[in-house]
Amino acid sequence: MSNAAVTAATTSSAADAGKSALARLGEAFVGRLVIIIPYLWLVFFFLIPFVIVFKISLSQTAIAIPPYTPVLGFGDGLSGLLDQLKQLSIDNYTWLTQDALYVNAYVTSVIVAAISTVLTLLVGYPIAYGMARAPATLRPTLLMLVILPFWTSFLIRVYAWIGILKPEGLLNQLLLASGVINQPLIILNTYTAIFIGIVYSYLPFMVLPLYSALEKMDYSLIEAAKDLGCPPTSAFWKITFPLSLPGVIAGCLLVFIPAVGEFVIPDLLGGSQTLMIGKTLWNEFFANRDWPVSSAVAVILLLLLIVPIMLFQRAQARAQEQDK
Repeated sequence: MSNAAVTAATTSSAADAGKSALARLGEAFVGRLVIIIPYLWLVFFFLIPFVIVFKISLSQTAIAIPPYTPVLGFGDGLSGLLDQLKQLSIDNYTWLTQDALYVNAYVTSVIVAAISTVLTLLVGYPIAYGMARAPATLRPTLLMLVILPFWTSFLIRVYAWIGILKPEGLLNQLLLASGVINQPLIILNTYTAIFIGIVYSYLPFMVLPLYSALEKMDYSLIEAAKDLGCPPTSAFWKITFPLSLPGVIAGCLLVFIPAVGEFVIPDLLGGSQTLMIGKTLWNEFFANRDWPVSSAVAVILLLLLIVPIMLFQRAQARAQEQDK
């Protein structure tokens, strides 16, 4: 082989190596970018707002704009900023633990959210199971019917329940006309109305994860259990339900977490007598204009909601380890 040919081959191989190195660098950059973007999203739209709210929760109420002090700034230099940081305190958190109103609001919110989650699961599981066992050609239509309520405003749907549940509403008229009751039922402005509103509003969030888990299940296991003499009820609890647990956990979290801090449904359907942390937070922020206390309420609420998320992630990690 001539020197010119060797030189050309060497140059070509070097160019290919350079291109492959650039390609690897490009792939590495794209891979890191895919990971970095979600973290940047969390930093800008979760971590920074949370830090701001947490700082306000350590401030004191003031008749000013904004209605709290101190307002951190660099106008007085680093020494001034340090003096402002020294003024921060945990008095608002101490106040929340001493006032029974906030403790009762937290406890009531968790209880109402837990009961609503269980009711939503009881209603949503048969729906998801029926969708998963329906013919494949019918499943897209059933899935669209589950998602269909999202095409209407959430506020309008909650207002519609006022017309249904009020003493002279559609439900009482139907029951009175059919002779089931002799006098109108008092449902509106009670916790029963809150349960109805939450179950109706968050039912799709329960059905969709359950349907996703049940659709992937191998139903030949049920047939094998029947062949071995297992009753249908036992086959459900020993095979179907355990295999659908990831969907059950995901659906319960998707319902429980927003239900704890729900404001619209308790305010419109529960009335002024119901006590939930979402209403308490709104009153402190807008009616009393006590931003530090309301920020402390929001921080504690967020910490309460992080616990079930961490438990869910731990359960998922354990399940993945068992699969491996």
